[in-house]
Amino acid sequence: QTFPFTSENKRMGIIVKELNTGEITFYLKGADVVMSGIVQYNDWLAEESGNMAREGLRTLVVAKKVLTEDQYNDFETRFNAAKVSVTDRGTKVSAVIESLERELELLCLTGVEDRLQDRVRPTLELLRNAGIKIWMLTGDKLETATCIAKSSHLVGRNQNVHVLKSVLTRTDAHLELNQFRRKQDCALVVSGESLEICLQYYQPEFMELATACPAVVCCRCSPTQKAQVVSLIQKYSGKRTCAVGDGGNDVSMIQQADAGIGIEGREGKQASLAGDFSIPQFSHIAKLLIVHGRRSYKRSAALSQFVIHR
Repeated sequence: QTFPFTSENKRMGIIVKELNTGEITFYLKGADVVMSGIVQYNDWLAEESGNMAREGLRTLVVAKKVLTEDQYNDFETRFNAAKVSVTDRGTKVSAVIESLERELELLCLTGVEDRLQDRVRPTLELLRNAGIKIWMLTGDKLETATCIAKSSHLVGRNQNVHVLKSVLTRTDAHLELNQFRRKQDCALVVSGESLEICLQYYQPEFMELATACPAVVCCRCSPTQKAQVVSLIQKYSGKRTCAVGDGGNDVSMIQQADAGIGIEGREGKQASLAGDFSIPQFSHIAKLLIVHGRRSYKRSAALSQFVIHR
């Protein structure tokens, strides 16, 4: 049995049976935020995942659980019944799978370096000098996202970075926004959970402050949140938006933007198929926007003048 990854549950699992011994094992891997509540108590996971994230590594937690024959048969019966259910099928299937995801034995924590492509830094520098404001929307941890933003020069060397603290209530959001309002020329880093609370209670105020920032990093964003952020930028700034992505999680954001650019990467071609333009490397964005974009704009302007003249 395999349980595929989704952006909602942030984990995937598989049940395997050893042919020689007949031992049945359930393996699960996923984001440390989700897995920390599933695995047995330990005193090192949070600290080590934080250390890896600060180095710019993408972390994954792997755990396992040995099942008896009776446990597996009971699970399979309930799982098959949930799969053929007429009402609330998805909820019932998730509930059955979650019944397995308890007290798992922690196997390891992995950290993978997601290297920047060639010429990312000069490309971002060029776009910023051209007056284009850049927002980074990612599903990575806060520490990883901040590290990548600095290493890619999305945030300048001497630029201050304000990290919006974890916001859980309306009062927290009010205090954090007031604190951020007092800072000048400061890049903003906000997590998906805090972003949701801020947008729920103080949407106009938050967007006014965020659109004035030189750079914004939104981490732990779900695909729907990415599309929502693009929609709000269009609404509150009145400017044209261009979304760039290379994975399946970026499809909704690419489709929401005025211009969607998909990068053909290791994560498949979902983004490049969904976008208006498809490019093999991030560095090609500069030429696409600043050369071809400007020429297209000038040609359209000349044609419109000609049509009006006629």
